[in-house]
This record gives sequence, C-alpha cells and structure tokens, in this order.
Amino acid sequence: MTYVKKPEPVDVCIVGAGATGATTAKVLAEAGLKVVVLEKGPRMKPENFSGDELKYVNRNYLWPDPKISPRTVRPDEHTKAKRFQFSPTPQMVGGGTVHWAGWVPRPLECDFKMHTLHGDIEGASLADWPITYDDLEPYLTKVEWEFGISGLAEANKYEPRRSKGYPTPPLPPTRFGKKFYEGSKKLGINAFPIPHAIITKPHKGRTPTNWTGFWNQYGDPGTTRSSTLTTFIPEALATGRCDLRTGCYIREITLHKDGRAKGVIYFDSEGREVEQEASIVILCPGAIESARLLLLSKSNLFPDGLANSSGLVGKNATFHEYAFATGLFDKEVHDPLYGFAGHYISGGSMQFYETDEKRGHIGGCILAASQVGHPINWVFPGRPEWGMAMKDADRDFYNYSMKIGIILQDLPQESNRVDLDPEVKDAWGMPVARITYKPHSNDIRMAKWMINKNAEILEAAGASKTIKVIPENSLTGNTCHQHGTARMGNDPSKSVLNKWCQAHDVENLYILDGSSFPTSLGVNPTLTMMANAWRCSEYIAEIHAKGRQKRQAAGL
Repeated sequence: MTYVKKPEPVDVCIVGAGATGATTAKVLAEAGLKVVVLEKGPRMKPENFSGDELKYVNRNYLWPDPKISPRTVRPDEHTKAKRFQFSPTPQMVGGGTVHWAGWVPRPLECDFKMHTLHGDIEGASLADWPITYDDLEPYLTKVEWEFGISGLAEANKYEPRRSKGYPTPPLPPTRFGKKFYEGSKKLGINAFPIPHAIITKPHKGRTPTNWTGFWNQYGDPGTTRSSTLTTFIPEALATGRCDLRTGCYIREITLHKDGRAKGVIYFDSEGREVEQEASIVILCPGAIESARLLLLSKSNLFPDGLANSSGLVGKNATFHEYAFATGLFDKEVHDPLYGFAGHYISGGSMQFYETDEKRGHIGGCILAASQVGHPINWVFPGRPEWGMAMKDADRDFYNYSMKIGIILQDLPQESNRVDLDPEVKDAWGMPVARITYKPHSNDIRMAKWMINKNAEILEAAGASKTIKVIPENSLTGNTCHQHGTARMGNDPSKSVLNKWCQAHDVENLYILDGSSFPTSLGVNPTLTMMANAWRCSEYIAEIHAKGRQKRQAAGL
C-alpha cells in the first residue's frame, strides 16, 4: 500500500499529548531519543482561555464534539447502546490537564494489592498490580517536583512514606473549605489540604496569578495550573528531538511481518494519509481510545485486535464516579461561602479509604469539599430551572451551599468493557468506542456509606439541610477517569501488558495511559498515571532502546 506521505522513521512514536503522552515525550526526548507525538486536537495557548462560564460549560469549548467523535454506552450486552458522551476528555495538546481541577493525591500501599487483601470477589475481577507503591514512589516525587504541585506533607496521616515534601505550599482554605475542616474536627476526622496541580509560589519560571473557582472545566489563561500544555510539552520540544504534530487522526497501528509494531497510519490536518514508522510505538490517548485503536488494528497475526491473544483488550474497564452530598446553610446564621472564589476543591480526607468490613463494602475512597458550581450552572438537587423561582433559589441558596464529594473506587469487572460499536461511526467513517458498564454491588454500597458520612460532616459544620446524590443502578463516567482496558500483570494469559506496560504480544508496543491499571484506585488517577509513565519511559530509554542500539551496532 502506498501512502501520500511517509516521513522519516523515528525512535519513538507517541499517540496522544495529554498527561501521560507529554510525560513520556519529555522523558524520552531528554534521554536523547528522537520522538514524534501525534495529537488529534489543536495546540492552544493560555491567551485562548478565560473564565467565560457559557463558553466552557454550556458550549463545550474544550469537549469533544459528539457529532464528530461520538461514543455509545449500554449497561449490558443485551441492551442496545445509545449515543452518550461517556467519560469525555479534551482532545488537544495537554488533554485532561487543560480542563481539570487538578487534585493529585497519592495512592496508598493497599491500592497495589487488592486481590491479596480481599481474594476473589463474586462478580469482580480483582488483581494485584505487578508493581508496589515503593516501586512508584520515586516517580511520584519526580512528577510533583517537575510538574509543580502544591500540598502539605504529613497533613494526611494516612499517606504512605514520601521521600520529599511538596515544591510549593498548599492553597489557602476557601470559606467552604473552612466549613469542611470545622465539621471534620467535630467528628474527629483527619482532614488535610488536598494536593493540587497548582503552584502557590514561583516555580520553574512560573508565577501564580489566578486562584479562582472558575477552574474545573476551564483552561488557565496564565501559568498557575500545572498542565502538560505549558510544562512538559514545551520542555520536550526544547530538546530539539521532539516533533509535535496536531490534527492527527490515528487509523491503525501497522506491523512488521514478524509481529513487531512498524508504526501508525493517520490522517493529517489536511486530510492526507500518512504512515509514520518508529522503532517503538507508545499509546497514550486514554483507556477508551487505546482499547479502540488496538481493536481497530486487526491483522492476520491479530484477528481479534492487536496485542489481544489474552482476549482481555477493552475488558476490566473502570471509570470512577463523582457522587456527593450537598449542604445548605441558613443565611441568617452563616456568612456567605462564595464558592466562585479561591478554588473548586478545598480540603479532603482519606480516613475512610482502607477496608473496614463493618461498613459493608471493601475498599474506600477520598472525599473532598467543593463549591456547588458556577453562578449559571451551579448544582443543587431540586433547584428550579426557570422563572422567578430559579432566581429566588440563586439568590438564597447559591452562596450558602457546598458539596462534599467522593471519587468512587469502582471494582473491575470483565463484563465492563470497551469494544467497537457495530453501527455507529465517527466523522472519519471508523467504528466508535462502545462502553458496556454497570456498577458492582460493592460500588453502590461504598457510595451509600461514603455519601452518608459526607452528610454527617455537613451537619456537624452547621448545615440545616443535606441532600444526598447516590448512584444506584448506573454510573455515568462523569469523572473523565479511565483505567483498566489493557491491564498489566505478570501472566500473559491474564493481562495485556507486563510490569513495564509493554505488550506481552508485541515487544515494541507500550501503553502508558491508565489502560494498564489493574484496579481503579480510590483517588484521582492522573498523578499515578504520570508517575507510571515516567517509570516506564526510563525503562524504555535505559533498557529497551539501548538494547536495540546495541543490536543495530552489532548488525543484528
């Protein structure tokens, strides 16, 4: 087959320029490898961003266009899938780090050995990670210091050991954060300032300028937020060994006759078909799109999808869920909370993270205090949607309400999966990702217990009314967290990747996004994803690539 365009081969081709793709590009380019990064979306600039609520929340400025890049979802294989923007993330340089609130707590040691701790759970597919917290700790520290994180070491008394503190101090508590600390103290709950991907003092040439509640779902017009758009990507490009190409739609991964990855075929921004060859191919577009691309890349060698001899590509998908309790405070008694000021999240706890079987479920998750949203789109269950009643609610309730939410740790299930929709295609004529996803009963029990605890904290802080939002029979993918569709493990029959996130079936193919996670964690995953990508990238640069260079020098 002849392609319109065929650039020179490179050492590494990375698909996706988000959190993990940018981390990978930085590490490999700084190690001396020639890298090409292919990104579907544009490379925007800080001046393109603002606090325009209508633009970002109502007009989906950062989100994928569902007419161009749809997804479908269903609860089980017997139900017809419907179009739904399940777990969308910005398709642009920086990916999810462009829109995120940026809370980046570390995982706990228990996260890496869930099967050892709990054994086989009916209906679930628990598995231990092939690495430990200690394996990852040096890289968690590297990301925190290179990327720019604010936090307070040892404030979370449940956090495992850390080799170093944080590079910048924590954000000051917001008014609703102070309410959270007040309620937690009354109940004897350890509360701490959640680490954020935000700098609070000058760091690596950046200066904090913008602490605002208009943050989650918005781009940062300055450099306060740590985003790979303004940190790791520029650092990779500065080496002179990284070529960033935007507007690239990846069609498939190609193979040599011996089964090694040859490169990728993509359509560029002018609609030309391009084949980029590389010695190593690395996928970082997110667990949904990585699985989709593997399944699209069928061949005689891999008739069920690339690297899928185990049959597990796309399976064991986990997505978290954000659920919460809302508290309303009497304005005659309490000062306004002004949720639009300071930040979206302020204060959290991991006291209920590890398993306590008296709660009726295994595992646990982080909980965190937040505002209820922004003045136009704020969230208050039962809020009138129009007319004078809506205006009265806005005046009386917006500044006197807050949430305490959770990142629900959903258990992996082999039946929860990503595959190719047989009917729906995207704008390029390719099958879209179909998500089959239904919560495990443990997920629902955890959500109920945690949200009830959140309501207790709100009441202890003085809320006169609490409203609980608890998922029941379905989860919506509202966190944009994606994991597990190509889990790593030591047994090739039970996993897709080894401990270096290298495909068991294809020795020069790596997947360094959240696809590799055997379990979902009970915290926001991006810090762990970036740390793991850094760990595996060092292996690629120091072991895999050097081994290849030695073989080439020997004429092998």
